[in-house]
Amino acid sequence: MSELTSTVVGAVSLEGSSSESGKLRARWRKVRRNPFFHFLLAIFVGIVAGLGAVVFRRLIGLMHNLFFYGQLSFVFNALKHADASRWGAGIILAPVVGGLIVVWLVRQFAPEAKGHGVPEVMDAIYYKAGVIRPVVVVVKALASAITIGCGGSVGREGPIIQIGAAFGSSLAQWIRLPEWQRLGLIAAGAGAGIAATFNTPVGGVLFAIELMLVEISARTLVPVMIATGTATLVSRLLLGNFPSFIIPPDIIAETAHMDIPNYLVFALLGILIGAVGLFFTRMLYWTEDLLERWLPNAYLRAMVGMGAVGITIWLIFSFTGHYYVEGVGYASVQDALDGVLLNPGFLLILVLLKVLSFSTTLAAGGSGGVFSPSLYVGALLGAAFILVLNWLFPSLHMHLATGAALGMAGMVASSTGAAVTGAVMIFEMTNDYHIIIPLILVASIAFGIRRMVTRDSIYTLKLLRRGHYIPEARHSNLYLMRSASSLVETPMLRLHDHRLLQDLHRLLRRYPRLPHILLIRDGKPMAAIASHRVREILARRNLPGETPLLELASTDWILLRRDVQLYELVAEFRRSGAEIALLCKDGEMPQHYDDVTAIVTSEDILADTSLPVLLLHPEMRPEK
Repeated sequence: MSELTSTVVGAVSLEGSSSESGKLRARWRKVRRNPFFHFLLAIFVGIVAGLGAVVFRRLIGLMHNLFFYGQLSFVFNALKHADASRWGAGIILAPVVGGLIVVWLVRQFAPEAKGHGVPEVMDAIYYKAGVIRPVVVVVKALASAITIGCGGSVGREGPIIQIGAAFGSSLAQWIRLPEWQRLGLIAAGAGAGIAATFNTPVGGVLFAIELMLVEISARTLVPVMIATGTATLVSRLLLGNFPSFIIPPDIIAETAHMDIPNYLVFALLGILIGAVGLFFTRMLYWTEDLLERWLPNAYLRAMVGMGAVGITIWLIFSFTGHYYVEGVGYASVQDALDGVLLNPGFLLILVLLKVLSFSTTLAAGGSGGVFSPSLYVGALLGAAFILVLNWLFPSLHMHLATGAALGMAGMVASSTGAAVTGAVMIFEMTNDYHIIIPLILVASIAFGIRRMVTRDSIYTLKLLRRGHYIPEARHSNLYLMRSASSLVETPMLRLHDHRLLQDLHRLLRRYPRLPHILLIRDGKPMAAIASHRVREILARRNLPGETPLLELASTDWILLRRDVQLYELVAEFRRSGAEIALLCKDGEMPQHYDDVTAIVTSEDILADTSLPVLLLHPEMRPEK
């Protein structure tokens, strides 16, 4: 009796415990759905991103002083040229030592910390459900600080973006937020990072919108705004309310009085910047391929590549007294804005050396961003353009600072694809509304020139080389309310299931485009071949003509009614993992092949560029 009593009591206790646990889980789910809770998380992400930007900049200073002077000091002003290293010609070895350390760190702890950061964040958003490992925060900070501090020619913005995004992802994983909130916090962390770096809160929001957010709505945009504003405030409190570059306001204000000839000049500058942006992007990946082909060992690649960077900065210093292309290069950008560098030939040489040293640093296994190098190239190229123009047409009287500022916006637009961000960030730096129209003009033309040649930016091209496609646009769910039948453009060919491959070859001569194939037996559907699979089959020369089509077909399909909406179709594709949907009159198993009104595949959805690609599984996305 006592045993029975204890068993009943235990069961009641367990049931009570389970009930309490269920209530707590339900309460926690309700809290997570509360918008104000999401806003609080955005504030927290902004605070951490702002602090991360400050700590990262101090870490760069520490590494720079350690590698160049053998000193343990955090004092570092990126707008001033570095003094001569105490090592003399031995400074050539500083990038080599730093590069070897970075390669070891990245290979041992976080391979995704290699390179310029932003593509890895985009890859996590579109192909990893927003999951970024927490270790990336630490490894990326150390690896990038060492790369920049030892003289590597890369930027600090990409790492800060990746650090902020990684923290947003880690926080969301820790408290088990749903995927859409996790992706929103990643975008918030990325925008907050770049806002804190440049002291440009609006630019940070636009950066997140243009490159990070997969959904643009109040529920995703407001947290990004909160995070960027918070991060900027933290940065201003700890570093001061100063712009990244000091741009003479009276010089920039001259754009208010410019006429048609001046705007024609700006258009020419936009064309030039767009072309150089293409070279800037292609040079990076050409160098990566070259070094990987000739130096397959990662450590040997770091030694040779970073050794070349070390020789470059030492030779430049030997001839000019400044290192110019080492590190983030902000001092050289400030020289262009101040009108200190007045030799257009020398400016163009620096542009070329910067592109080469930047490409070599990343190709050698370094870790750092592309944003600062693009600003460097744009500023010096814009200044050189204005110098030549003033020499040819003295009556124009255009200042170098104007050309440098416009060049920076244009290069960001051309190389990264963030055209609006580039224009607005430079506008925020100048704090002068008069320059906004020239900024829009140059950034738009530079972006357009690159886009005429290729749709891929320096960020998306890296992912495309992995076969990872990133959509250019994000749309509202209005498109998903359309009927699935609106996608039906590919014809459907019905064949008996005893047909052979040679029959298909003969029949397809009548079709201007490849159809979906529906194989039938006794009047009922048996199997199907999607049109893109038909293309693959036809390309296989080793298949004999006697091969039965049934062996090449798939029976893995889903049945849906013909008036199903796209969002339901996408959901069914995600749930089932199938790639073929048969649209029927009532969505039931067809008793006759006439009941099948159309075939729609996941490839048909991907071919409709108005649809958000994120809704499909990674394996459903096209390989480019």
